[in-house]
Amino acid sequence: MAGTSHAAVLGAGVIGASWAALFLASGRSVTVYDPATDVEEMVQDYIETAWPAMTELGLTSRGVPDNLSFAASAADAVAGAGFVQENVPERLQVKHVIFSEIEPVLEKGTVVASSASGLTLGQMQEGWCDPSPLVLGHPFNPPHLIPLVEIMGNERTGDGVLAAADAFYSDLGKTTIRLHKEVPGHVANRLQAAVWREAIHLAASGVASVGDIDKAMSAGPGLRWAAMGPTTLFGLGAGAGGLAAFCDHFTDTFHGWWEDLGKPQLDDDTRRILVEGLSEATNGQSLKQLARERDAMIVAMQKALLGTRKG
Repeated sequence: MAGTSHAAVLGAGVIGASWAALFLASGRSVTVYDPATDVEEMVQDYIETAWPAMTELGLTSRGVPDNLSFAASAADAVAGAGFVQENVPERLQVKHVIFSEIEPVLEKGTVVASSASGLTLGQMQEGWCDPSPLVLGHPFNPPHLIPLVEIMGNERTGDGVLAAADAFYSDLGKTTIRLHKEVPGHVANRLQAAVWREAIHLAASGVASVGDIDKAMSAGPGLRWAAMGPTTLFGLGAGAGGLAAFCDHFTDTFHGWWEDLGKPQLDDDTRRILVEGLSEATNGQSLKQLARERDAMIVAMQKALLGTRKG
């Protein structure tokens, strides 16, 4: 699967376009399907914008950005593809329609991976007669820059299909984790949902501004978490005693914090606090400006982390 030379992308919003850019960078040809009338212009613009950042990360040495084609249907798009990344809207009926269209024409051995963030693999498998080619392949946005892909198969997944997907993503330079149990939101989204819930609670309670809460994350734990996960880092936090000593020392502290965590809702008042707070924190910057700033910082961090790990 790592040697697959042609891939298909179904659904070309920001996730699908980002996947297309990364697949092209890896030296593969890519066919895209999306019913939007401006899909070709949108995807080509996205790839043109993404290419310099991928080049800076050393991801484009095998590929060219114009090895790209567009299909008039999902069935046409998957013709000849060894790997299919599905990114259509997060509505089960829409996904089932796409799966029923492509299943009869898939070549033997083709892997279909869904980028679904909220739907489970079991729910999506119901749209197939034989769901053996389907796996979960959930990225983090934007996929051409963020390494994480959460992958999952189950008892209805074909033998070797999950391993083939893992090999394909690894060849792209991705970092994969395997889910062993279905839960809504998978792993990473649940982690960030938990953090954001408390960030909202702190803002709505007047503890700190939206901007300062974001700074507390980006200038504090966020920097550490870019290097290692929270459990590993806490294991380093008690010296030679490791995680066991950390738990002994901080059990009561964490129990107290957990009991005091908030449970906010995204009601009108809370939304207003967040929207107004973000507007103040970003000082009128446009979404495009913020996205460029985000991508530049992600590239810089990735380069630093890659250099450290290679060293």
